[in-house]
This record gives sequence, C-alpha cells and structure tokens, in this order.
Amino acid sequence: MPSITSLLGDTGRFFDALADGMARYGLPLDLGPMDHICYRAADKREYLDLRECLHAHGDNLMEGMIGGRPIMTFRLGAPLTSPFGPIDCLELAAPKPGKRHHPGLEHGEIVVPDLHRLQSAHPRVPFDDRALAQSPPELSLSLPPYQIKFHPRSLADTIAEEIALGLVLPVPAVYFRTP
Repeated sequence: MPSITSLLGDTGRFFDALADGMARYGLPLDLGPMDHICYRAADKREYLDLRECLHAHGDNLMEGMIGGRPIMTFRLGAPLTSPFGPIDCLELAAPKPGKRHHPGLEHGEIVVPDLHRLQSAHPRVPFDDRALAQSPPELSLSLPPYQIKFHPRSLADTIAEEIALGLVLPVPAVYFRTP
C-alpha cells in the first residue's frame, strides 16, 4: 500500500507554503481548524487511480458531481499533521472540463465562525469574496499555486447535511468512459 505522502506529494512543503502565505498577510494560524485539504487530479485516469489507493487511508464520506466534475471526500484513518493542527479529511477533485488548473495539492480549508468578521478584522488581506453569497459561503486567499479557503462549517458537516437532504448529485456511470 503506498503511503499517503507518496500519493499526495510533499504535504510538509504544501503546509509550509500555506502557513508562510498566511503569515505574509498577518493572519494567525489559529483562526480555526483546517478541516481538509484538496488534491486536484491531473486527469480522469489519475483521479480513478487515487480514488482506488486512498480507500486504504480512509473512509469515503461522499462522491458526487460538483461544478461539473466528480469530487470524493475521505475521512482519513490517520489525520495529517500540519502547522494548523491535525487534518481529518481529504478532498479528491477530478479536473473541471475545459479549465486549466494546477494538479496536485491545491488548497486547504479553515473553519471560521464568521466570514464577515474575518474579512473586516483583516481589511488589508486580498480575500476573494465572490463566493460569500453561495451555499455554503466562502472566502478564499490566493497563494499561488495554492489557496486557502475559509468556511463557516466543516466539510464533513456540510456533506452530512447534503446527504440527509438528498442534494448529492451522483457521478453518471458514463462520466469515466469519455476522454
């Protein structure tokens, strides 16, 4: 069984880059728990390979269509160690059709109680607030090639609610048959 770091790459460098980026903007690392990180697959083949391998490292919370492509979330059996504290969940995202993106570790998400308060407490931070009106609301901070996103509740709680309300869109059986 491949280790989680052999599957995801250098998580230490990724976490250090996120922590350094937050420090540059004067954001403390203890704003809230980083509840998950996201790995963006380069293509459908990598997504399928990682999906298979990651089952050995955690339990599938959900796989569904989000933004026109599959995303699967795992609750890890052994949380990842980071400067943000232990991270329990990993999101695996297939590439969005027609969009270029940076494959590999892409973002971490921090749970904060009030996004508007976070934004007003740090007026010099160039948060992207275009997703504040979506459900769930989100702030993001670009730290190329990575991002940190901020949400008012954990991904696991959001997934549990979406499952309970029947909001998860299943991945069509033909999705992986196309190039």
